Amino acid sequence: MKRISFVFVSLALCLLCTQPGYAQKYDLKLMTGPMGGAWYPLGGAISEVMQKQIPGVTLSVAPGGGVANIEGVEYGKCDLGFANSSSAVDGIMGNPPFKKKTENVRQLANLYPQFFQIVVMENSGIKSIADLKGKVVATTPKGHTGTILCEQALQVYGLSFKDMSKVHHVNYSDAVDLMKDGHAHVMMIGTTSPASSIMDLAATRKIRLLPFPDDKFQALQKINAGYVKRVIPKGTYTGMDYDTAVVSYFAHLIISSKLPEDVVYKISKTFSTNLPRFADIVKDMKGVTPKDLAADIGVPLHPGALRYYKEIKVVQ
Repeated sequence: MKRISFVFVSLALCLLCTQPGYAQKYDLKLMTGPMGGAWYPLGGAISEVMQKQIPGVTLSVAPGGGVANIEGVEYGKCDLGFANSSSAVDGIMGNPPFKKKTENVRQLANLYPQFFQIVVMENSGIKSIADLKGKVVATTPKGHTGTILCEQALQVYGLSFKDMSKVHHVNYSDAVDLMKDGHAHVMMIGTTSPASSIMDLAATRKIRLLPFPDDKFQALQKINAGYVKRVIPKGTYTGMDYDTAVVSYFAHLIISSKLPEDVVYKISKTFSTNLPRFADIVKDMKGVTPKDLAADIGVPLHPGALRYYKEIKVVQ
């Protein structure tokens, strides 16, 4: 009798687990950026949408940073994270600051472009990165994507930080102050365009953006295939009456390769169908389309994301 009862209960549980209303639970973690940046509020909106629209999924949000988030996904400290495409490619290749090649990082969705902007004073006489030898540079803190790109940009010109008279690793506002006070000759940062920090500088000083020529860009792509070339149009900053070709990369969402295909498919679909909501939270998301989400930036797509993008015919 006991055996019959046990079999009955087991069958009942199996039937329950196969009912449409049953969903396996996934407690996931998303690493964003520091409070005050765009990634943190966008992460909160993503968390809210995922938890409301995907049964069984909880998604907690924690502050982080571009490189830290890649390492977080790689080593299982989080399941999803915001990152910069150039840093993610560095991780795949095992380039510094990563100690070895990443194996568990997959692409979920491409987001919006970031721009590497090289700013000098108009009367500085600096027309190219080649003119920076012996100058004072203001760039972002060590380990940041902008700092890594700064080093790589100097490298393709045969220069390094050692060739500069001084390098300040500071935040954007401090870099602007250094430029205003004449304590830095050039500001080299990776951020959105227009950047509020550069707008601040251009409001009181005549500035020039340095272009990145094609031959040097091709050399840079050999270092990191995640870079693309984009144009900052004239009028973006006060007094800027010319277009400027610059190095660009993307903010994007990465996800662990260890998550099941079906779960990532649902996450991809939910993210894509809620783009208008995310654009209301972060202005940089305005105009982002499902096709943009699927763009190849050098990071392999998770099979679940690939399945969804194929379904909506934005990839082959």
